Order: sequence, then C-alpha cells, then structure tokens
Amino acid sequence: MLTHVGTDRIETERLILRKFEYTDDENMLKYWISDPKIQSLYGEPVYSMKKEVKELLDKYISSYQKSDYYRWGIILKETDECIGQIACFSVDNNNNFAEIEYCIGSLFQRKGLATEATKAVIKYGFDKMNLHKVQISHKSINIPSRKVIEKCGFVYEGTLRDFFYQDGKYIDRLYYSILKDEFNYL
Repeated sequence: MLTHVGTDRIETERLILRKFEYTDDENMLKYWISDPKIQSLYGEPVYSMKKEVKELLDKYISSYQKSDYYRWGIILKETDECIGQIACFSVDNNNNFAEIEYCIGSLFQRKGLATEATKAVIKYGFDKMNLHKVQISHKSINIPSRKVIEKCGFVYEGTLRDFFYQDGKYIDRLYYSILKDEFNYL
C-alpha cells in the first residue's frame, strides 16, 4: 500500500535533493529555467524574469504542505547551487506507481548527475513511499535523457507516436518502467 511521506531531503554522493526555497530563483534562471533548449526537451515554458520564477516557487513551496507532493531542487554539494529539479508526479494511489520527471542545466549534463538524482528518487519511491512501480518517459529527440533512463535500469514499455507537436513536427514519447524487485540498490 502506498504511503505518502512528502518531499523529504535526500543526500547522495554529490547532490542534495531538497525542497525548493525562494533563494533558488537566481540559480534556476542561470542554469535551466530560462534555457529554451532545456525547457523544450523537458516540456515546460521558458521563464526569463524573477517575478515569473517567484510565482512558480510560490506554487512549489505552498504544495509542500501536501503529503502527496514530491518535487526536489537538485543541489550540487560542491557549490550549494540549484542546478535542476526532479519530481514524482502522477502518483497513482490505487495501483502504487508514480512517474518521474527531471531536468538539469546543460552545464551539468553528461556528468552522471541526472542519473544519480534519478536513482535516489527511485529508491525513495520504493523505500519510503512503498511504490510497486516507477515509470518515466522522454521525447524521442532527447537522447541524453534516454541514456539516463537506461543507466537507471528502466525497461522500455512502448512508444506513444506523434505525441508532441513541436517546432512544426510531431515527436514520439517513449515510456519505460522499473518494478521494485528489479531495482538495483548498489
């Protein structure tokens, strides 16, 4: 049975995953939320002003009062900077699964940081939330995200063809999942 525990702090070798704070606004703008490439691959709008980011942070921070809300800022321990975000969403109470989404600034990609954060959230989902299954998806054009997903041990489930319409063309959405007894805790 699924247990809602909310967004607790998670620590990994190089990262701290924690609730967003208003002081994260500058790093968010600097590293990812104002980057059209990152935001389009992630499927979110581009934010270019502090006021917009504050409104988004209002939404995130007020949602932390709900025990079924799971969204973390990805904090690089070395610099104490917020370099991205990761969340469990579409949490299904009846079937004990959730979906993960993440984004990380381009300066921090291809360093294993997204994989490290994703594995930590998968473990959190299985150990703390008592999930049976975690699922994840990516746009077919987002090859780096596919590599993160494969490194985490997800199993390909299928493609939703022409799911997104972006820049005048259709893009597929690929789905993957991992079951609790398949997850490698090493």
